[in-house]
Order: sequence, then C-alpha cells, then structure tokens
Amino acid sequence: MDKIRRLRLAKDAMDRDWADPGLDLDVVAAHAGYSRYHFLRAFKEAYGEAPGQYLTHRRIERAEEMLRTVNLTVTEICTLVGFSSLGTFSARFKARTGLTPSEYRARHVGRGAALIPGCYAMLWAGGFNTATSKKRPAPGPAYGDEQEQQPRDRRAQP
Repeated sequence: MDKIRRLRLAKDAMDRDWADPGLDLDVVAAHAGYSRYHFLRAFKEAYGEAPGQYLTHRRIERAEEMLRTVNLTVTEICTLVGFSSLGTFSARFKARTGLTPSEYRARHVGRGAALIPGCYAMLWAGGFNTATSKKRPAPGPAYGDEQEQQPRDRRAQP
C-alpha cells in the first residue's frame, strides 16, 4: 500500500471518529500502520499540519456548528466534540476563531432557525456515558408486551 493511501486511512479515521476522546496519536498511527513518530512526520509532510492540529480543527469546526444550532451548554458541547478539558477546549477554540465559545455563540445565534433543543441533540449524539447508564439493567417489556398469563387454579394449593 502506498504512503498517501495509508495516510488517507488515518485521516479518514480522524474525520469519522473525531468525537472520540480516546482517539490519540497512537490509535491514528495504527490506522496507517506506522509508528507514532514516523506517522507524525509523514502526516505533517503530506498535509501541512500535525495530526493533532488536524483533529483539533475538525473538533472546533463541529463545536462552531453546535454553538450556532444547538441549545446545549458550552461544557456539554466541549464533551460531545471530544475534549476532556473545558479549559483546553476554550483556549483552542479562541486561538482558532478569535472568540471564546460563549462570545461565538452570542455573535452567531439568531441568524436563521431556532436552536435545536438540547435533549434532541443529546439523543442524536448518543448522550453521555455515565456510571448510571452503564449499570442500568436491560429494560423490561413495555406495557401490553407481557405474555398473557393463565389464571392459576387456586383449589390445588395447600
């Protein structure tokens, strides 16, 4: 497989899995079949920026869209786009756009359609994985789905 094709596989993984906070240099380099350091050099040579910068730009683009269209807090958007630190998200967002996430939202909301309610956005995004959601048992049958039970003959009981 040629070099560009291998790098494209890694770049496609970043474009597809941008919201995954576990997506790091080692994981992306594995998609290309390179060591992390060889991948870093090859990616920067081919695309003009480091893989981490590319992934951050993708995440900031998604955050910009969500800030304009979804009624979620900045913290919720930060988590949904794959950042684990609100401070890092805000600093990178401001470096890229010149505005803090809150300033960006204030400047761009109101142009066009109303914001999508946060509950719909969370449903679309799959929500947050929490300790509670991981421990929940599978849901029981819905009302009316239970098997109809035959009445027991109580005369046979002692």
